[in-house]
Amino acid sequence: MTGKRYRVYGRVQGVGFRWFVNSVAESLNIKGYVMNMPDGSVEVWGEGDEEALNSLKNYIIKGNGFSYVENIEEEIVPVQGYTHFSIKY
Repeated sequence: MTGKRYRVYGRVQGVGFRWFVNSVAESLNIKGYVMNMPDGSVEVWGEGDEEALNSLKNYIIKGNGFSYVENIEEEIVPVQGYTHFSIKY
């Protein structure tokens, strides 16, 4: 089990991006959350196996067809023990 936090920059708010990430994370059995940040970026906290987290990152970069990712920062974080994936408001 690995924990990663992604900070995603670009056109990622107001385009259904959080719902897209939520759906992908659930399908990959990743636990954690996605939330909009005040600076216009989106934070994704994911806990799961390394392969699933790499797949999630690839989906994030590709986007949902309405989003555009300019930059993504990745950080390994301590596993917090989330039991599901959710959208934080």
